Amino acid sequence: MRLPVAFRSLRYRNYRLFAGGQLITLTGTWMQNVAQAWLVYRLTGSAVLLGAIGFTQQIPVFLLGPAGGIIADHFHRHRVVIATQSASMLLAGTLAALTLSGVVAVWHLFVIAALLGCVNAVDIPSRQAFVVDMVSRADLVNAIALNSSMFNSARVVGPSVAGLLVAWFGEGWCFLINALSYSGVLTGLLMMNVRAPVRRPPEGPALEHAVAGFRFVAQNPPILALLLLLGTISITAMPYIVLMPIFADEVLGRGPAGLGILMGASGVGAVAGALLLAARQEVHGLGTVVALAAAGFGALLMAFSASRNFWFSVALLVPVGFCQMLQMGSSNTLVQSMSPDRLRGRVMAAYSMMFMGMAPMGSLLAGLLAARFGAPITVALGGAVALAAAGLFALNLPALRVAGWRLIVAQEMAGGDPAQEITGGGLALDPQPGNPGPDPSIPRPN
Repeated sequence: MRLPVAFRSLRYRNYRLFAGGQLITLTGTWMQNVAQAWLVYRLTGSAVLLGAIGFTQQIPVFLLGPAGGIIADHFHRHRVVIATQSASMLLAGTLAALTLSGVVAVWHLFVIAALLGCVNAVDIPSRQAFVVDMVSRADLVNAIALNSSMFNSARVVGPSVAGLLVAWFGEGWCFLINALSYSGVLTGLLMMNVRAPVRRPPEGPALEHAVAGFRFVAQNPPILALLLLLGTISITAMPYIVLMPIFADEVLGRGPAGLGILMGASGVGAVAGALLLAARQEVHGLGTVVALAAAGFGALLMAFSASRNFWFSVALLVPVGFCQMLQMGSSNTLVQSMSPDRLRGRVMAAYSMMFMGMAPMGSLLAGLLAARFGAPITVALGGAVALAAAGLFALNLPALRVAGWRLIVAQEMAGGDPAQEITGGGLALDPQPGNPGPDPSIPRPN
């Protein structure tokens, strides 16, 4: 049965508590994201400011990502995540109070977005790296995929509920529900009994510690290629989400309720992609998945940009979300599988800089291009660049596959990643006792 395999990480109590809380609070987060975008659009009617609010919230992840990585590698990740989730709850509560009282102004939204971005710069590397403290290394791949499925399950429910609440009651209630949702994840975190390795504050210059993570990425072409592809797509194609209020209102004429349906549709596809990834028991072949998913994402966005029928657009966004999830989730899994635990936080900081850190530049660029050429042309251009980047990655994949296999084996033999062995079909979990793993000098066959 594939279903039990797909959910095997839930047998760990700490992970169950984490997953339950995350599902609740991520639903609230998506509600806030949709309501915030709509509020900016309602107050200003500006495509440029829609891009600017995304830029403001995400640029701290790029600028402060290295510091977040150092914190994740040298401090107790469990406590760091409790602190960051508490700060996010406070910011959501403040935004709710301002909006429900009727005094909210655009500058309030930008200040809170910037502060939330600073919190995320610390939270994302620690939360990503924290997974390895909750499950065995053999189940790390599955746990990463389930994290993605929770994120995207919330993306199905959150925007749909937000669209209805905004249409009926206004944006403030979405912000309030998000603030209250953090009680779920904080309760789960406080109930955990985490036996994490002892981590001490870094000794010596902080810059030296940050550079170590970037040096590892730069010296390993498979990781570098994955992050460059992710960064390229983040800056060109992923900003289609920022422009969704324009598609919902001006292009398709459906208003805030339509916005919720459109966002939810891409979430449905993303959940399917995450569950497909969670059912895998091997990392072999994920490079091909990354290339195909990135190409599909770009091509489908180009088709979406040309649609003027609401329900056809909704149907297109389902495979858009599916491909986007497969590309991001597979990249995350491969990067973590190739990274040593001592550098995991800093490598994941580089990942977050490419994934979320490049997005603000893309959001700003998308807003400027949409104001000049229109949202459909902007999204079509982003899809075309994603398609070209996927083709370039695919051309280099044979050489990257051999180098990546050696990295995975090296981490396996050092005990730094999921315990894996070669079986007839590829990488399998749980090596047999006494089996030290394959010889790193032997590349994994295609």
